[in-house]
Amino acid sequence: MAMTLRGLDVSSAGAVALSFERLIQSVDPLIGGAEDLPLLAPGFIDLQVNGFAGVDYNSPETPHEEIARSIRVLFSTGVTRFFPTVITGEPGQMLGALRNLARARASLKEGGAMEGFHVEGPHISPEDGPRGAHPRQWVRPPDLEEFKRWQEAAEGAVRLVTLAPEWPGAPRYIEALVDQGVVVSIGHTQATSAQIQDAVRAGATMSTHLGNGAHAVLPRHPNYIWDQLAEDRLAAGFIADGIHLPPSFLKVAIRAKGVERSILVTDAVMPAGCQPGRFTIGGVEIELHPDNRVTLAGLDRLAGSALRMDRGIENLRKLAGLSLVEALAMATRNPARLGRVSSRQRGLSPGERADIVEFRHDPQTGAIEILRTFFEGELVYSKN
Repeated sequence: MAMTLRGLDVSSAGAVALSFERLIQSVDPLIGGAEDLPLLAPGFIDLQVNGFAGVDYNSPETPHEEIARSIRVLFSTGVTRFFPTVITGEPGQMLGALRNLARARASLKEGGAMEGFHVEGPHISPEDGPRGAHPRQWVRPPDLEEFKRWQEAAEGAVRLVTLAPEWPGAPRYIEALVDQGVVVSIGHTQATSAQIQDAVRAGATMSTHLGNGAHAVLPRHPNYIWDQLAEDRLAAGFIADGIHLPPSFLKVAIRAKGVERSILVTDAVMPAGCQPGRFTIGGVEIELHPDNRVTLAGLDRLAGSALRMDRGIENLRKLAGLSLVEALAMATRNPARLGRVSSRQRGLSPGERADIVEFRHDPQTGAIEILRTFFEGELVYSKN
């Protein structure tokens, strides 16, 4: 049975009646006052989630019930689709994590929210700085046979791969993945200008959390951050938590890429949504601090984030000076287009999947309050 929501479509600023089942059926204008109507937007899409609400997506042993619980918490932040992200690790552990996620995706009621999987590494720079918090001992060169094993374990759900393009043979590896419909993103790299250009010509289309996973000090120019910012064929993900990137860089980087080539990612890890303390992820001990920083335990080295997507949208407004429409585009249509998420690229339009967020927005403070979240037409979160 079709359901109808009445609210303000943020993208058009018009009052609408939105009718839907699994797909949006109609979007009709409302006549009359709209002062008390909530705002409506497509559900948020996060292409980089390593874990959430105390649940680690990188562990082969994570119970499916815990994965389901973490997805329900993600629904409360407005996220309706995301890419669980498996990072650099021992080969068997990475396969086990992908296999566990694939089985959860197939069996859980909430599993469809895991739109696809993102493998971040292990084909990244082994050097301190670009490597970030990834364990050095498991960094290794691109291997198409290993990718095939990932895809078999993931039941074909690997949709995004991050790698450093300076490895020998990287362009051929990129071409092979792109031929199979996989999005390739540049990240955790110290590549030269020529190596970045080779990767783009081979089919790389994104930069992973640009501005992070880099040396603390770089040559003024050229350097691999400038090169990626200047390359119009690369879109870029940004972690807008106020910790990973200063406002000045975030503003300039989004201006360079243009909002249309920019996406909001959380890079959230297991402690996101938890109380401060120490946690173990893939044998690596990390710490969530009271100021919401996540670091390697005992070190001042960032190890993912504790960001929520709704807070990230708020931060894009406060830190980068974006409008609400622009910030929402970076959390909805842009990741759908760049991550090739079907039937989610035209906003609140007939025929699109009925992933919908109903929320309120305080124009004075910029605060967002999620009221209800719908996933494929089903109510999956309600504040009341």
